[in-house]
Amino acid sequence: MTSKKIHFSNGRLLNQLHCGKTENLGKAENAFGVELVAREDWLSIEGPEKGVARCEEFFEILRMGREQGFSSSNGQFIRILEKVAEGNGDEYRELYADPLRLQIRKTSVVPRNLSQKSYLQSILRNDVLFGIGPAGTGKTFLAMTAALHSLLNGEIKKIVLARPAVEAGEALGFLPGDLEEKLLPYLRPLYDAMDEVLGSVEARKLVETGVVEIAPLAYMRGRTLSNCFALLDEAQNTTSSQMMMFLTRLGEGSKMVVTGDVTQVDLPNRRESGLVEVEKILENVDGITFHHFQDTDVVRHPLVSEIIRLYGERSDHA
Repeated sequence: MTSKKIHFSNGRLLNQLHCGKTENLGKAENAFGVELVAREDWLSIEGPEKGVARCEEFFEILRMGREQGFSSSNGQFIRILEKVAEGNGDEYRELYADPLRLQIRKTSVVPRNLSQKSYLQSILRNDVLFGIGPAGTGKTFLAMTAALHSLLNGEIKKIVLARPAVEAGEALGFLPGDLEEKLLPYLRPLYDAMDEVLGSVEARKLVETGVVEIAPLAYMRGRTLSNCFALLDEAQNTTSSQMMMFLTRLGEGSKMVVTGDVTQVDLPNRRESGLVEVEKILENVDGITFHHFQDTDVVRHPLVSEIIRLYGERSDHA
């Protein structure tokens, strides 16, 4: 048995690191097989040498993240705890040692894991990028952030956001309203991503002035998108011809990001997804990059990752 005492600059910081929840300290005790005592600005760790060392590493990583401007959240606490308990704390050390940060007005956006960091770096470096992976990995949000960053820095003149209008088992045609109102349920996630970064007022101004255009995929046919950042979301619901049509809209000075989850295809009649096919066709083309997220990269509620994993296992055995 061994013991270690960690001192913090003040009690508020220590409280922030465990999100003000004593049950989180209990989770850390269970994960590392140690006993913790938190008092004012210090934390005492007692237990087996290996458990104490990993617990100390865990709180040092939390402190490092906080110093780099990463917000403390219950979900992030659990994700880092699991990584360090598995002996994979270096992932977060690397992330926090050299953080990638995009400043959008007063909002600072930083990747929350190494996969997100690699994805965002790829968006910034490549003209065409495919982000493929499960829900909750930040595919759309980070692409939207990169688009807004490019727009506000004067690198592009317009953002075009598109989604295929494919019903996920629920018929929406009976809903009242004009075409724009009927399409809103399909496009809502794109509005939500903008609202989170810019705020709803400024986001609406960009849409109303046409600087940001949000439209169903069908509206892209026949256009050339120049000096533009084009984002195609939910691309697993594109057909082969729709995918080709969208990609060939790319004009001078433009960038494209295509995101989707190939496990959630809603195309009728078991048609092959354009997102599944496109990687087979374009995987070796210079300037086009495919980034794959895993269920362990989910940054929503910690249970989302487990739900995705279990559904995936069920599919594999079906």
